Amino acid sequence: MNAGKLLGVVGAREPTKYAQIAMQRLLPGPIQQNHIIVSGLAMGVDALSHRLAIHAGGHTIGIIGTGLNLTYPAQNRKLQMYMSAHELVLSEYPFGDVGKPHHFVERNRIIAGLSETVLVVQAKQHSGSLITANLAIQNNRNVLAVPGRIDDPLSAGCNELILAGAKPVLAPQHIVEEFL
Repeated sequence: MNAGKLLGVVGAREPTKYAQIAMQRLLPGPIQQNHIIVSGLAMGVDALSHRLAIHAGGHTIGIIGTGLNLTYPAQNRKLQMYMSAHELVLSEYPFGDVGKPHHFVERNRIIAGLSETVLVVQAKQHSGSLITANLAIQNNRNVLAVPGRIDDPLSAGCNELILAGAKPVLAPQHIVEEFL
């Protein structure tokens, strides 16, 4: 894997079409400029960010909350197997260790710690994605958020991050300029 700039991407487990379109517009540019996607290999935004990195010819790192020989969620088994062979999958848990709720919060700490910048795509008001964003802030990382509709519960977390000082992302260059 080439040395690149690490971009954490987190968000909703059940993203809307809006989030999918936003990611398809925002991520390929930075990926093609050697930004490596770091995410949690979970459903939704995580899996989509890994797939976009692979599809764009870039690289990606998956941080999982189980032992390396297990996959959670099971629907990402093929993706995790591909990433284990061709990209990078990391875990701090021993083989056979099943995912426990606190493992996923601990995994978020690794995503925030590895990433220079964390992008939150969609997040409810109280979500794991906001935990990752707060951990990133505590570790002096840049935090970016995709703004959303004010009446959309899946945008409440991102909109509040922006109110608190996170940079709103409207175009790929808004991500790239965080690394300059």
